[in-house]
Amino acid sequence: MHAASASPIAEVQALLDAEMREVDAVIARRLSSDVALIDQIAGYIVHAGGKRIRPKLVLLFANALGFQRAERFELAAVVEFIHTATLLHDDVVDESSLRRGKPTANALFGNAASVLVGDFLYSRAFQMMVSVNRMRVLEVLAEATNVIAEGEVLQLMNMHDPDIAVEQYLRVIRYKTAKLFEASARLGAVLADASPEVEEACAGYGRALGTAFQLIDDALDYSGDTSALGKNVGDDLREGKPTLPLLVAMERGSPAERELIRHAIEQGEVQGLAEIVKIVRKTGALDATREAARAEADRARECLNALPPSLWREALLEFCVQSVDRSF
Repeated sequence: MHAASASPIAEVQALLDAEMREVDAVIARRLSSDVALIDQIAGYIVHAGGKRIRPKLVLLFANALGFQRAERFELAAVVEFIHTATLLHDDVVDESSLRRGKPTANALFGNAASVLVGDFLYSRAFQMMVSVNRMRVLEVLAEATNVIAEGEVLQLMNMHDPDIAVEQYLRVIRYKTAKLFEASARLGAVLADASPEVEEACAGYGRALGTAFQLIDDALDYSGDTSALGKNVGDDLREGKPTLPLLVAMERGSPAERELIRHAIEQGEVQGLAEIVKIVRKTGALDATREAARAEADRARECLNALPPSLWREALLEFCVQSVDRSF
């Protein structure tokens, strides 16, 4: 009598875990440097955990479209390096002290070292891109890194500004977060020589998933707890970031509530955080943010109609659910 077979998701998860071990081996090999501090800081960041969603997207889309050569591991490592470089620079800009439940690199090693090692990771990523020897890969990743940088500057311009429009806020998300999700998904299609239509569908999935993911992150800053989140609750407010929960709460709150939130954004004050969390909850701003994330996840799901049925596509469908239904 045969044992009951594992669920399709468990089956593909086991395959994905094996593929991610290959990516980890590439990361370890490519991280090595003769400069000890680079080894130390880059290793600390890359091995500090994290969901590794971007490299997984490269692998899932490559496999869903029938591409199984080793270049997929190299490019999965590339997007993780680009992501890690942005984190190093982000934490310096935001003066963050905690990420993934551990002290940030800048808190441990200082700002200068963090910025310079971020530069090393960017340049190492470009060395690796070149090794794949595909001009389209270079185009996709060069554009993505440029757009991410624009997103960082846009966010800087929006800091402490309670009057930004929701569309401006969403533009920052699309540039800063969703762009690398989009590029990661697109790379799987590029490797598989997919048609332009399929490539665009893959990119659309990544863009929508990345947007949903960031919307939930922004909601969790007012609804999570520090130990589960791995970062300090209220960090967005301290940095003066006008995210969707605050924008909706200001729109729906009383004049006094609106003034309290405006002042907190302008001054980057967290003294009133408990009161602001109450206002955000009372006005339904958290629900509105989660609803916006759900709509993006639905959009991502529709994009998968362009892919042939497979276990890999099932895993991508599951990603849509996980991006929204999470508490960290």
